[in-house]
Amino acid sequence: MLYDGGDDIEHVYFPHTGMVSLVAVMQSGATVETATIGRGGVIGASAGLGARSTFGRAIVQLAGTAAFISAAQFRAAANQSQAVRDLIVRYNELLLAQVQQSVACNALHALEARLCRWLLQTHDCVDGDVIPLTQEFLGQMLGVRRTTVTIAARLLQSAGLIRYRRGHIQILDRAALEDIACECHAAVKHNIEKIFPPSGAVSQRASKQI
Repeated sequence: MLYDGGDDIEHVYFPHTGMVSLVAVMQSGATVETATIGRGGVIGASAGLGARSTFGRAIVQLAGTAAFISAAQFRAAANQSQAVRDLIVRYNELLLAQVQQSVACNALHALEARLCRWLLQTHDCVDGDVIPLTQEFLGQMLGVRRTTVTIAARLLQSAGLIRYRRGHIQILDRAALEDIACECHAAVKHNIEKIFPPSGAVSQRASKQI
């Protein structure tokens, strides 16, 4: 766990590999994931805009490596650079959009579609097709019982989309997962490309403006 709800933000993390979940925790101990952060993302970015404490829990889902900087140094860099502040604002907009999409997904979409969406976004964060995840952990992230995830995972395995063995899920047919997944995975990717367009798209847009 990188931090829990209400903790002071001491460091800002920049994952190179692996994946981190932002999680809402209820008084009962029940949890549900609100956002997923992989390579290219930031944990604790709001510290650059003056935030001192966290609202939820940040937990490492898939082990990996990350760069980090103290929150004080990060805040100082943002105060000294308009370009850095602009990046932080844009990233926080992206994170808010992902949280809103996650709320809608958890409320409106069927478990099988949500599971496919979650497997896709996890697959985006790893090299290769094998994801080291237990069904119990999947249930916690999706806000359902492990037995419910087991039933959905067996259906996907029977259809030849994944192969599951204890603690590991292998993606066998990503295209089929994309067909079954809800719209949320594509929506999040669209927001990323909209707020942080690929360098080629930026160059093309700039040339059109000229």
